[in-house]
Amino acid sequence: MKRWMCLYLVLGLLAGCVRQEPSIPQGVQVYFSPEGGCTEAVVDALNHATNSVLVQAYSFTSEPIARALVDAQKRHVRVQVILDRSQRTEKYSEADFLMHYGIPPLIDAKHAIAHNKIMVIDGYLILTGSFNFTKAAEEKNAENLLVINDPVLADKYTRNWHAHQAHAEPYDRPRQSESPRGRQSSHY
Repeated sequence: MKRWMCLYLVLGLLAGCVRQEPSIPQGVQVYFSPEGGCTEAVVDALNHATNSVLVQAYSFTSEPIARALVDAQKRHVRVQVILDRSQRTEKYSEADFLMHYGIPPLIDAKHAIAHNKIMVIDGYLILTGSFNFTKAAEEKNAENLLVINDPVLADKYTRNWHAHQAHAEPYDRPRQSESPRGRQSSHY
């Protein structure tokens, strides 16, 4: 009797497993840092965006990447950003710059660390890896960045992005007597 119950339990669990659609990338590029062109690859991908950009970032202090996001927004690309809670107080965070130029970041404070480092561009291009969107990641750290052309995988990343958006909160930096480094005007 126990054997049959175990068999039914296993079969029931297996029946609940959903077969995932296979994903075959149409192209993959890899970059390494330091000095491996990760920032340049991100900026290039953003410069070619035509419809949408979704960003999740743990640390975001890269001026070139922030400028490329704002430039995409100016081309009428829909840019949406979710950052880790640490970006509320990070001295060189680009969150204020994005906010100033009409890209209101969201903060994912639900998790101990929102450690995702991804972009989904135009629903088919994924940028992911250990590469934080920072100057240090490009110039000092050992990092990697994958640029993957795969609409099926991009859809999975997009669904995950929206799941985090559902619990994210609007960005607001705790009030200080002076804005950090005068960031709003330093890029343009």
